Amino acid sequence: MENKTATQIFESLSSGIRLDIYRLLVRQGLEGMVAGQIASTLNLPANNASFHLKGMSHAGLVSVEQEGRYQRYRANLSLMLELIAYLTEECCAGHPEQCAGLPADSCCPEAAPPSLPND
Repeated sequence: MENKTATQIFESLSSGIRLDIYRLLVRQGLEGMVAGQIASTLNLPANNASFHLKGMSHAGLVSVEQEGRYQRYRANLSLMLELIAYLTEECCAGHPEQCAGLPADSCCPEAAPPSLPND
């Protein structure tokens, strides 16, 4: 993944509404949701939801499929997994296997500050 692509994804998700939409679509999995369902679930005006979905579609975060009069949206999970891989590819100085067992809220052992001796 290129830096430019990652930046576009983050810019698209910088809106709280778009983040809510993406997380909702992730929960729906492959079934996805039509735009009207998304708007009503999140208590958004339909035109507001459509505006955000269009932006997310341009960034590649969601796919859209026409179903008669409706448009069904699905989260692009493969893109998100690619983004996560891009963000973590240099984990532990390029040795991610060292970081695999770390809890999510910890940092790489090499980056941890030295412990101070007890007085």
